[in-house]
Amino acid sequence: MAFCNKIGNLLRQGASQSNQAAPSSMLNYLRHMSSSKLFIGGLSYGIDDQSLRDAFASYGEVVEARVITDRETGRSRGFGFVGYTSEDAATSALAMDGQDLNGRNIRVSYANDRPSGGGGRFGGGGGYNDNFSKNGGGGGGW
Repeated sequence: MAFCNKIGNLLRQGASQSNQAAPSSMLNYLRHMSSSKLFIGGLSYGIDDQSLRDAFASYGEVVEARVITDRETGRSRGFGFVGYTSEDAATSALAMDGQDLNGRNIRVSYANDRPSGGGGRFGGGGGYNDNFSKNGGGGGGW
């Protein structure tokens, strides 16, 4: 209940500060209010987990720094995530948005939560159906 009261007070403050607060901006504010994980885009292919961690360590204690790689080739996909122990550290690290890191201007924003469940057009979630090639094209999963 105390949490709901705090949310209500924050919404009222936001609405009173700008006579007409847009609902989407309020939702974004609430979504990111407790976020300590950042999305980092536009990374140079030479960046690895450790160099990503080093680049963001000056803003606070980094719990996780991960460059996302292609499953088949192992090459960087050009983006990653940095997680902090505190929301304040993550907010401070947003200052890196647009800054140069290894010759590329990176994009830094709060990470969106990954939707739960399947995803994909038929709830499969992204990969390919290996039965397709094994069964001569019929496949299952539909």
